[in-house]
This record gives sequence, structure tokens and C-alpha cells, in this order.
Amino acid sequence: MAGEKILVVDDDRGLRTLMKARLEGAGYRVTLAERGEEALTAAQEEVYSAAVLDLKMEEMDGMVLLEKLLLVQPYLPVIILTAYGTIAGAVEATKKGAYDFMTKPFEAKDLLYRLEKALEVGSLRMEVERLRTLVRERYHFDNIIASSEKMQQVLLQVSQIAATDSTVCLYGESGTGKELIAKVLHLTSTRSRGPFVAINCGAIPEGLLESELFGHTKGAFTGADQAKKGLLQQAERGTLFMDEIAELTPALQVKLLRVFQDHEFYPVGGVQPVKVDTRLVAATNQDLWKAIQDGKFREDLYYRIHVIPVYLPPLRERPEDIPLLAHHFLQHFNGTMNKNIPGFSPDAMHRLMLHRWPGNVRELANVVERAVVLAREGNICAEHLLLEREAVSDSGTELPPLTAARDEFERAYLIQVLHSTKGNVSRAAAKAGRYRAEFYKLLRKYDLDPATFKEEERSSGA
Repeated sequence: MAGEKILVVDDDRGLRTLMKARLEGAGYRVTLAERGEEALTAAQEEVYSAAVLDLKMEEMDGMVLLEKLLLVQPYLPVIILTAYGTIAGAVEATKKGAYDFMTKPFEAKDLLYRLEKALEVGSLRMEVERLRTLVRERYHFDNIIASSEKMQQVLLQVSQIAATDSTVCLYGESGTGKELIAKVLHLTSTRSRGPFVAINCGAIPEGLLESELFGHTKGAFTGADQAKKGLLQQAERGTLFMDEIAELTPALQVKLLRVFQDHEFYPVGGVQPVKVDTRLVAATNQDLWKAIQDGKFREDLYYRIHVIPVYLPPLRERPEDIPLLAHHFLQHFNGTMNKNIPGFSPDAMHRLMLHRWPGNVRELANVVERAVVLAREGNICAEHLLLEREAVSDSGTELPPLTAARDEFERAYLIQVLHSTKGNVSRAAAKAGRYRAEFYKLLRKYDLDPATFKEEERSSGA
């Protein structure tokens, strides 16, 4: 691996000069540093393939420098040099992230051999991280089944803000997938290696919520026989997802505001503040501005969490996603129930498209699960759906115009046919009872690309 950049840190000038000559003679590019601070500056300005550090140095020893270097370049393989080699020292160096440990004096040939192996390890680490990134990019967003323009806009917004550390507030009705979006934000962020911790502020009794969120000290209240870390601390260097944040009491809102302002909080019963490094993703199904007007939510906290608002549309506003989601859930429940139901009858899909979905995607998943349980063979029929409320029976609900309803159903039908034929246009046209040219005309009308359904089939089989 000649040509790689190597950082050498040693306060012995003679040894530095000798190592530079040996390493450059082997084809490496070498940067020398006499002190730890000098080495850190170099690491912040340039990426290195490996580093060789002396253990005993003035001002900053090799162990401290090792830890600081790995904060700057996490995948850097480091070889520690020492004149006082012990097993305990080697173990400690390894625990702190060193790749290898060598005792002075050493043979140049031995150093070159170990350096070559260190470079191989560093290369593998980078490749693993590259593959992890590819997996995140490919699968985390693919967990969200959506073809509608509204959801595509949401996913675009999420991809743009994931890499930032800004606070995000997700707005949407129950069942629209706010926690799923929060997980995507976490997994595609720089905090993805940290924990993702979720709490539903409306599901925990008021008396317990403060302790759950901020933790408590031993003896803080009856039954507190030991100290407990709260969810804020458990999410250190990760993401805390707070669903139904509008349900927080005024007192807890004040405490949460302190977290935003000072990045610290007091556990229940605590007298010393606890520093915290956590990204907050909040969510609510309420209108927070109206809650402010009603005196239920603090305006200063609103501005703290409303840094980047993301609005998730309800399922009834993106009906083109219903066939995709329905087929996705059908495949899932086919697998969990060991069934092989091929799809939905046109009448069943028609009813799914007309339903108002007050429970959104969560309700759709439940409906499909029940239908899979009830269906014995063949497609899912309308009678298997057991929809609790039909759109036509919702009093006071404004129905869409007939033309719009017909277009919605026609597009959903085309998607279903393309799904069933895996994007084969000839078979899809025959199944729909249309000539191929006429079928293509319909595809253009609804901006449907058959290749999309072929790609879905390939990815699901990967």
C-alpha cells in the first residue's frame, strides 16, 4: 500500500528522523509531529491512513493522544510504541482503540510488516462503513412505502435535514408514520451509531413522566431505592423521539425548555445539573399554535421545537399510496401467517380507495391483517375487509367529484395490475382487457412507469 499517508508522533528527534527515512524508503508519505497538539492539528487538516505514536511524551502522552485522534478520525489504525512493554499496557492500548503495540527497540522490517497489516485493517474499516452507508441509503428510506408526490416531498425534506443536528417537529394525524420518519432521521444522521429512544408523552401517567424523562436520584421519592438514568441520558449522543409532546404538563415544559437552552437538566431529587448531548425529534397530532392560544403550550418552547417542521399528510390525501401499502402489508402478513393470498379483487381495492382512513396507515395495516386472517384462498374480497366506517356513510364528509373518484380508482387499478404482472405491460394490458397501445396511453395519463414495478420485484428478491 505504498503512497499512503502516515502520521508519526515521537518526542525523540533521532527516532523521528530514522522512521521517516525508513517509511519513505518503503514508498509511504510521512508527516512528523513532536507533540500531541501538533499531531492533532495535522489530523484535523489532513486524512491519514495510519499513525505511529510514542507512548511516553511530555505534555500529552500516547494514550490521551490516541483517544483524541480517534475522535477526529474514527477509523484510523494506530500503532503504539513504548520502551516499557507490558501486557497490561498492551491491553489498555487495545481497549482504547489502538490496532497494535510495539516495544522499543524494534526492527524496521517488523514495523513495516505491522504497518502494512494496520493499513489493511483501516481499509476494511472504511469499506465496512461505506457498505453501512449504502445499506442505510437503500433500505431505511425504502421502509417507507410511498409513490405520491406529497410523500416524496416529505422524504426529500427528511433526506436534507437528517445530516443536521437541528430539532425537528413532526406534525401528523395518528397512524401517519411519525415514529417511522423519526427513525429514518436518526439512522441517516451522524448520530446513527448512538441510541434511538422513544417516549409517548401521552401514554405515561403525569406522576411518572418526569422521572422517566429526567431520571431520579436514590431516595428522591418513596420506592426510589436506587438512582435511575432518564430517557434523556439514555439517548446520549443519539436521538430522543418525544411523541405527543403537546401532552406535557406546564411544569415539564419549563424543564424541557432548560434542556434546549442550557443542554442540561436536574434529575428528580438531584442538586447537580447533568449535561446532555441529545438530538430531539418531537411529534404531535395537535395544532401547537392553537394550544398556545388556549394556554396549554408555552410559546417559547414552541419556537424551540419548531425549528424544522415536517408535515405528514393523512392517507386520504395520498390515495395513490393505498394500493402500494396494501400490497406491502399483504406480503408481510402472508409471510407471518404462512399464507399465499395473491392480491385484492377490484371491488376490494375500490372499497379501500374510497375509505376515509381515520386511522391512516396503521388502520390500513390492521384491515389487511384481518382480511388475510379471514381469506381462505384466492384474492381478498370486499367482504374480508371489515371496514368500520365507509366513506359513503360518514355524515358530514364531503365526497370527491365523480371524475376525481373515477381517476383515483383507475390509477389504483393500474398499479394493482402492474404489481400482479411485475411490470410486464403485455400481460397487464391483457389482464385489464385493453389493447397494448391503449394501456400505454393510460400509463402516460397517470404517470406510471412499468420499470418501477420490475425494480420492486428485483429488490424484494435481493
